[in-house]
Amino acid sequence: MTDFRQSFAWWSFTTGREVDGPAFLAQMAAAGAQGVEMAPESLWPAALDAGLALVTLTGHQPLEIGFNDRDNHLKLQDQVRRSITLAKTHGVEKVIVFSGDRKGRSDAEGIAATVEGLAPLAEEAQAAGVMLLLELLNSKVDHPDQQCDHTAWGAEVVTQVNAPALRLLYDAYHMQLMEGDLLRTIRAHLPLIGHIHTGGAPGRRDLDDRQEVNWPAIAGLLRHLGYEGWIGHEFVPRGDPAEALRQAVGHFAAPAR
Repeated sequence: MTDFRQSFAWWSFTTGREVDGPAFLAQMAAAGAQGVEMAPESLWPAALDAGLALVTLTGHQPLEIGFNDRDNHLKLQDQVRRSITLAKTHGVEKVIVFSGDRKGRSDAEGIAATVEGLAPLAEEAQAAGVMLLLELLNSKVDHPDQQCDHTAWGAEVVTQVNAPALRLLYDAYHMQLMEGDLLRTIRAHLPLIGHIHTGGAPGRRDLDDRQEVNWPAIAGLLRHLGYEGWIGHEFVPRGDPAEALRQAVGHFAAPAR
Protein backbone atom coordinates (compact mmCIF):
# COMPACT_ATOMS: atom_id res chain seq x y z
CA MET A 1 0.00 0.00 0.00
CA THR A 2 1.09 3.57 -0.58
CA ASP A 3 0.09 6.80 1.07
CA PHE A 4 0.31 8.71 -2.21
CA ARG A 5 -1.92 8.19 -5.21
CA GLN A 6 0.45 7.17 -7.99
CA SER A 7 -0.03 7.22 -11.74
CA PHE A 8 2.00 6.56 -14.86
CA ALA A 9 2.31 8.43 -18.14
CA TRP A 10 1.07 6.34 -21.05
CA TRP A 11 3.40 7.91 -23.61
CA SER A 12 6.62 7.30 -21.68
CA PHE A 13 5.93 3.73 -20.57
CA THR A 14 4.91 2.68 -24.07
CA THR A 15 7.63 4.52 -26.04
CA GLY A 16 9.27 2.11 -28.47
CA ARG A 17 6.92 -0.73 -27.52
CA GLU A 18 3.97 -2.39 -29.15
CA VAL A 19 1.45 -3.11 -26.42
CA ASP A 20 -2.04 -4.49 -26.11
CA GLY A 21 -3.72 -1.48 -24.55
CA PRO A 22 -6.21 -3.09 -22.15
CA ALA A 23 -3.75 -5.79 -21.08
CA PHE A 24 -1.00 -3.23 -20.52
CA LEU A 25 -3.27 -1.05 -18.39
CA ALA A 26 -4.15 -4.06 -16.26
CA GLN A 27 -0.44 -4.88 -15.83
CA MET A 28 0.30 -1.34 -14.69
CA ALA A 29 -2.55 -1.44 -12.21
CA ALA A 30 -1.17 -4.71 -10.82
CA ALA A 31 2.26 -3.05 -10.51
CA GLY A 32 0.83 -0.38 -8.22
CA ALA A 33 -0.58 2.37 -10.42
CA GLN A 34 -3.85 3.90 -9.33
CA GLY A 35 -4.17 6.21 -12.33
CA VAL A 36 -3.02 6.77 -15.89
CA GLU A 37 -1.99 10.02 -17.55
CA MET A 38 -2.30 11.19 -21.14
CA ALA A 39 -3.72 7.89 -22.32
CA PRO A 40 -5.42 7.77 -25.73
CA GLU A 41 -9.10 8.57 -25.42
CA SER A 42 -9.95 5.23 -27.05
CA LEU A 43 -8.42 3.45 -24.03
CA TRP A 44 -10.24 5.40 -21.33
CA PRO A 45 -12.94 2.72 -20.89
CA ALA A 46 -10.25 0.03 -20.56
CA ALA A 47 -8.40 2.15 -18.00
CA LEU A 48 -11.52 2.50 -15.91
CA ASP A 49 -12.16 -1.24 -16.24
CA ALA A 50 -8.65 -1.82 -14.87
CA GLY A 51 -9.46 0.35 -11.85
CA LEU A 52 -7.30 3.27 -13.00
CA ALA A 53 -8.33 6.88 -12.58
CA LEU A 54 -8.01 9.18 -15.59
CA VAL A 55 -5.65 11.73 -14.12
CA THR A 56 -4.44 14.09 -16.87
CA LEU A 57 -4.85 14.94 -20.51
CA THR A 58 -2.87 17.36 -22.65
CA GLY A 59 -4.91 20.51 -23.17
CA HIS A 60 -3.40 21.79 -26.41
CA GLN A 61 -0.79 20.92 -29.01
CA PRO A 62 1.97 21.52 -29.91
CA LEU A 63 3.50 22.61 -26.61
CA GLU A 64 5.95 24.96 -28.36
CA ILE A 65 2.97 27.23 -29.08
CA GLY A 66 1.59 28.51 -25.80
CA PHE A 67 -0.07 31.24 -23.82
CA ASN A 68 2.96 33.54 -23.63
CA ASP A 69 2.00 34.86 -27.09
CA ARG A 70 -1.27 36.83 -27.16
CA ASP A 71 -1.64 36.04 -30.86
CA ASN A 72 -2.24 32.42 -29.84
CA HIS A 73 -4.87 33.08 -27.19
CA LEU A 74 -8.08 32.64 -29.12
CA LYS A 75 -6.99 29.43 -30.81
CA LEU A 76 -5.50 27.95 -27.65
CA GLN A 77 -8.44 28.95 -25.50
CA ASP A 78 -10.74 27.12 -27.89
CA GLN A 79 -8.56 24.01 -27.66
CA VAL A 80 -8.37 24.13 -23.89
CA ARG A 81 -12.11 24.72 -23.55
CA ARG A 82 -12.71 21.58 -25.59
CA SER A 83 -10.27 19.74 -23.35
CA ILE A 84 -12.03 20.99 -20.20
CA THR A 85 -15.36 19.79 -21.59
CA LEU A 86 -13.85 16.43 -22.50
CA ALA A 87 -12.33 16.11 -19.04
CA LYS A 88 -15.58 16.99 -17.30
CA THR A 89 -17.57 14.55 -19.44
CA HIS A 90 -15.24 11.61 -18.88
CA GLY A 91 -14.00 12.27 -15.36
CA VAL A 92 -10.43 13.30 -16.20
CA GLU A 93 -9.14 15.29 -13.25
CA LYS A 94 -6.62 17.66 -14.79
CA VAL A 95 -5.76 19.41 -18.07
CA ILE A 96 -2.12 20.31 -18.82
CA VAL A 97 -1.24 23.66 -20.43
CA PHE A 98 2.04 25.25 -21.53
CA SER A 99 3.72 28.62 -21.78
CA GLY A 100 5.16 28.03 -25.24
CA ASP A 101 8.61 28.93 -26.53
CA ARG A 102 10.20 32.18 -25.42
CA LYS A 103 11.13 33.51 -28.88
CA GLY A 104 12.96 36.48 -27.39
CA ARG A 105 10.25 37.56 -24.95
CA SER A 106 11.27 38.83 -21.55
CA ASP A 107 10.04 36.97 -18.48
CA ALA A 108 7.74 39.87 -17.61
CA GLU A 109 6.20 39.90 -21.10
CA GLY A 110 5.69 36.15 -21.14
CA ILE A 111 4.20 36.05 -17.65
CA ALA A 112 1.77 38.90 -18.37
CA ALA A 113 0.50 37.26 -21.56
CA THR A 114 0.21 33.82 -19.96
CA VAL A 115 -1.76 35.23 -17.02
CA GLU A 116 -4.09 37.04 -19.43
CA GLY A 117 -4.66 33.90 -21.49
CA LEU A 118 -5.17 31.45 -18.63
CA ALA A 119 -7.23 33.55 -16.21
CA PRO A 120 -10.61 33.06 -17.93
CA LEU A 121 -9.89 29.39 -18.52
CA ALA A 122 -9.12 28.88 -14.82
CA GLU A 123 -12.56 30.20 -13.94
CA GLU A 124 -14.19 27.89 -16.48
CA ALA A 125 -12.16 24.92 -15.27
CA GLN A 126 -13.18 25.60 -11.69
CA ALA A 127 -16.85 25.69 -12.68
CA ALA A 128 -16.36 22.35 -14.47
CA GLY A 129 -14.61 20.74 -11.51
CA VAL A 130 -11.36 20.37 -13.47
CA MET A 131 -7.85 21.60 -12.57
CA LEU A 132 -5.50 23.25 -15.07
CA LEU A 133 -1.83 22.43 -14.67
CA LEU A 134 0.88 24.74 -16.01
CA GLU A 135 3.81 22.41 -16.64
CA LEU A 136 7.40 23.28 -15.79
CA LEU A 137 9.71 22.01 -18.57
CA ASN A 138 13.45 22.06 -19.07
CA SER A 139 14.81 24.18 -21.91
CA LYS A 140 18.30 22.68 -21.59
CA VAL A 141 17.75 19.26 -23.20
CA ASP A 142 14.18 18.34 -24.14
CA HIS A 143 12.32 21.58 -24.89
CA PRO A 144 14.73 24.23 -26.18
CA ASP A 145 13.45 27.79 -25.68
CA GLN A 146 10.40 26.81 -23.58
CA GLN A 147 9.74 29.85 -21.39
CA CYS A 148 8.17 28.17 -18.34
CA ASP A 149 11.47 26.52 -17.47
CA HIS A 150 11.95 27.61 -13.85
CA THR A 151 9.71 27.21 -10.84
CA ALA A 152 9.69 30.93 -10.11
CA TRP A 153 8.32 31.73 -13.58
CA GLY A 154 5.43 29.30 -13.32
CA ALA A 155 4.76 30.26 -9.70
CA GLU A 156 4.38 33.90 -10.67
CA VAL A 157 1.76 33.00 -13.29
CA VAL A 158 -0.23 30.90 -10.82
CA THR A 159 0.04 33.58 -8.15
CA GLN A 160 -1.19 36.33 -10.46
CA VAL A 161 -4.09 34.29 -11.85
CA ASN A 162 -5.03 33.58 -8.23
CA ALA A 163 -7.55 30.83 -8.94
CA PRO A 164 -7.71 27.44 -7.19
CA ALA A 165 -8.21 25.67 -10.52
CA LEU A 166 -4.76 26.67 -11.83
CA ARG A 167 -1.72 25.04 -10.27
CA LEU A 168 1.80 24.03 -11.26
CA LEU A 169 2.73 20.66 -12.63
CA TYR A 170 6.06 20.32 -10.85
CA ASP A 171 8.12 17.93 -12.95
CA ALA A 172 11.09 17.01 -10.79
CA TYR A 173 13.00 15.58 -13.76
CA HIS A 174 12.79 18.85 -15.66
CA MET A 175 13.54 21.01 -12.63
CA GLN A 176 16.54 18.90 -11.59
CA LEU A 177 18.07 19.70 -14.97
CA MET A 178 17.25 23.41 -14.77
CA GLU A 179 17.75 24.38 -11.13
CA GLY A 180 18.25 21.44 -8.77
CA ASP A 181 17.54 22.36 -5.14
CA LEU A 182 14.38 20.25 -5.35
CA LEU A 183 13.56 19.85 -1.67
CA ARG A 184 13.80 23.52 -0.79
CA THR A 185 11.93 24.54 -3.92
CA ILE A 186 9.10 22.08 -3.32
CA ARG A 187 8.77 23.20 0.29
CA ALA A 188 8.63 26.87 -0.72
CA HIS A 189 6.06 26.39 -3.48
CA LEU A 190 3.93 23.43 -2.39
CA PRO A 191 0.70 25.47 -2.04
CA LEU A 192 1.02 26.31 -5.76
CA ILE A 193 1.76 22.72 -6.85
CA GLY A 194 -1.18 20.64 -8.03
CA HIS A 195 0.65 17.63 -9.45
CA ILE A 196 4.14 16.10 -9.42
CA HIS A 197 5.97 14.15 -12.11
CA THR A 198 9.03 11.96 -11.64
CA GLY A 199 11.75 10.82 -14.01
CA GLY A 200 15.36 9.80 -13.49
CA ALA A 201 17.74 12.69 -14.11
CA PRO A 202 19.56 12.86 -16.40
CA GLY A 203 18.02 10.71 -19.12
CA ARG A 204 14.39 10.41 -17.97
CA ARG A 205 14.90 6.75 -17.21
CA ASP A 206 14.10 4.54 -14.19
CA LEU A 207 14.21 5.92 -10.65
CA ASP A 208 17.27 3.80 -9.85
CA ASP A 209 20.91 4.15 -8.84
CA ARG A 210 21.90 5.30 -12.34
CA GLN A 211 20.37 8.74 -11.78
CA GLU A 212 20.92 11.54 -9.28
CA VAL A 213 17.59 12.43 -7.64
CA ASN A 214 16.90 11.19 -4.10
CA TRP A 215 13.31 10.09 -4.56
CA PRO A 216 12.78 8.71 -1.04
CA ALA A 217 13.82 12.11 0.31
CA ILE A 218 11.27 13.83 -1.90
CA ALA A 219 8.64 11.35 -0.75
CA GLY A 220 9.54 12.01 2.87
CA LEU A 221 9.26 15.75 2.46
CA LEU A 222 5.92 15.51 0.69
CA ARG A 223 4.63 13.19 3.41
CA HIS A 224 5.84 15.59 6.10
CA LEU A 225 4.19 18.56 4.37
CA GLY A 226 0.91 16.71 3.91
CA TYR A 227 0.87 16.67 0.11
CA GLU A 228 -2.37 15.06 -1.07
CA GLY A 229 -1.95 15.21 -4.84
CA TRP A 230 -0.84 12.62 -7.37
CA ILE A 231 2.69 11.38 -7.97
CA GLY A 232 2.88 10.75 -11.70
CA HIS A 233 5.74 8.60 -13.00
CA GLU A 234 6.82 9.93 -16.40
CA PHE A 235 9.96 8.11 -17.48
CA VAL A 236 11.00 5.66 -20.20
CA PRO A 237 11.82 2.28 -18.62
CA ARG A 238 15.00 0.55 -19.67
CA GLY A 239 13.49 -2.89 -19.21
CA ASP A 240 10.14 -4.33 -18.21
CA PRO A 241 7.67 -1.46 -17.72
CA ALA A 242 5.71 -3.15 -14.94
CA GLU A 243 8.86 -3.88 -12.94
CA ALA A 244 10.14 -0.32 -13.48
CA LEU A 245 6.83 1.08 -12.27
CA ARG A 246 6.78 -1.26 -9.28
CA GLN A 247 10.23 0.00 -8.27
CA ALA A 248 9.19 3.63 -8.71
CA VAL A 249 6.03 3.16 -6.67
CA GLY A 250 8.16 1.68 -3.90
CA HIS A 251 10.06 4.93 -3.44
CA PHE A 252 6.81 6.58 -2.38
CA ALA A 253 5.45 3.70 -0.30
CA ALA A 254 4.28 4.36 3.22
CA PRO A 255 7.05 3.54 5.74
CA ALA A 256 6.72 0.37 7.78
CA ARG A 257 5.01 0.90 11.13
